[in-house]
Amino acid sequence: MAKISPASIKYSIIADVALEGPAEKPDVIGALFGQTEGLLGEDLELRELQKDGKIGRIEVELTTENGKTTGEIIIPSALDKTETTIIAAALETIDKIGPTDAKVTIREIEDVRGSKRDYIMQRAKNLLSGIKGAGVDSTEMGNELRESARTAKIVEYGAERLPAGPDIDSSEEVIVVEGRADVVNMLKQGFKNVVGMQGTKLPAEISKLGADKTLILFVDGDRGGKLIAKNVCDNADVNYIAVAPDGKEVEELTGKEVHQALRKKVAPGIFLGRRDSRKETPETVEKKEARKLTAEDKAKLKELSVGRNVLVLDSNLEKIRDVPASKLAYSRIDNAFVLATESATRTVVEGAEKLGASYIAAKKFGSATSDVVEFVSI
Repeated sequence: MAKISPASIKYSIIADVALEGPAEKPDVIGALFGQTEGLLGEDLELRELQKDGKIGRIEVELTTENGKTTGEIIIPSALDKTETTIIAAALETIDKIGPTDAKVTIREIEDVRGSKRDYIMQRAKNLLSGIKGAGVDSTEMGNELRESARTAKIVEYGAERLPAGPDIDSSEEVIVVEGRADVVNMLKQGFKNVVGMQGTKLPAEISKLGADKTLILFVDGDRGGKLIAKNVCDNADVNYIAVAPDGKEVEELTGKEVHQALRKKVAPGIFLGRRDSRKETPETVEKKEARKLTAEDKAKLKELSVGRNVLVLDSNLEKIRDVPASKLAYSRIDNAFVLATESATRTVVEGAEKLGASYIAAKKFGSATSDVVEFVSI
């Protein structure tokens, strides 16, 4: 196994894990490798990435109390931001560790280079001020002072201490970006009404902002940006989405590119290709709510051949899609009415809720529950 060099580490994926029963560190690490195997393709196979030195030693700390286990997982990554984000999102599909139901939640993705950059800049300024008898070009000094003034305006917002500009409270419009480096660049380009999420998990502070202010989500021009956009729109009231040019990150954009991207912002439904549920007529909604499974429907469901994947059925019990449970939350499927599966895991239940399905038909039911989806035994 190739050993990852500390100097090559770019990010640390920090996740919380909660299990319904006792577990040991090898159980957790085995689940990380086993349940993500084949999920993202050969290029992002966790076991191979570790062999190649692109993923470092996985640290797991567990505490068992009253029969339940909680803990923290730290995964160092030498991959780029997009690949690291995808790996992190894949970890949240893990729903069982050993024989026990489990839930993995990404707390944050830390840019470990950020603290190094801060130290380098501060130390360089101290060294610069200590040079005696050396002349400094006036243009260089002016640029340095302007840059320092803009960067110095970064503040910590809310109880979660999110990196932000100083005008969040006073602005009616707030630009939401992915991380601290994006906030720094936006401040550099003159935008003070900006706040960073600091990871893939949506902070509660940003959900609160969406209740009172116009939110513009500004994401990177890659697949990771699209995944983040879907997650944020599912959990906060976002008014517009702006996206960086293809293959570029917000932290590297010029002022002109930032302005162009913001001018091209669109509604979330357009960006994500979703239907606008607000366009449904009252008659349509009433019809959708009135449809209930009959005894004949349930008999038909029991005749289905279900395997490891999930069958997505419409109101006529015709198959729309056949998808892995782990991909339900990221699928855009209209008219889902019943999800038929071997086992109704927490992942399947969450997928059914996001797709707007009315029923889950399964042979086995675990501890997962739902207030909006009914369970049917087949």
